[in-house]
Amino acid sequence: MDANSYRHRGLRRALVEELRRKGIRDEKVLAAIGTVPRHLFFAPAFQAHAYQDKAFPIGEGQTISQPYTVAYQTELLRLTPDDKVLEIGTGSGYQCCVLLQITPHVYSIEYNPVLFEGTRKRLAALHQQAHLVCGDGSLGLPDQAPFDKILVTAGSPNIPRPLLRQLRIGGALVIPVGDAQVQRMMRVVRESEDEFSREIFEEFRFVPLLGRAGWGG
Repeated sequence: MDANSYRHRGLRRALVEELRRKGIRDEKVLAAIGTVPRHLFFAPAFQAHAYQDKAFPIGEGQTISQPYTVAYQTELLRLTPDDKVLEIGTGSGYQCCVLLQITPHVYSIEYNPVLFEGTRKRLAALHQQAHLVCGDGSLGLPDQAPFDKILVTAGSPNIPRPLLRQLRIGGALVIPVGDAQVQRMMRVVRESEDEFSREIFEEFRFVPLLGRAGWGG
């Protein structure tokens, strides 16, 4: 992850302190935010927006998530360096790169083939090695299951059953669930083969989760 000027490093430090003030406490997450050069996920004309705590359009009707949202979801995962993670919704690849700073075992699915191809090239240029797949993320990756953690970066009308089945016992799914306007962040832990516990957190606004087990179902 090169192409970091002194100014960019300073902007990331300021962003980390802003996220700390907003309540993010996991030092691994804050260190990851402080490492990933978010400006490289923006077109050059828009890089001035990169270290503001806001979402930004990336084309194809999608956005790069607000840094607070990225940090919030990642913190809820309670990641360890050995965790095998499935991310649903690669998008720009920024969240994927944040995950990779904590664990190297990241699989990520993108529904949109145009975004997928651009992000595949971007992550290769950044030397970030995730397992990238283009397909219906709402169905997960059954051939790679089980996963310790699953992160969904799009709003779903429900908790997709295929994702629950792909969690390891003791594993956690973090997903925003609600209608098309607003969702509540949820953490679902697989307690046993057939038992799941649920926690409900803050409200967010995400683009819709497309696919057979999402808004396309």
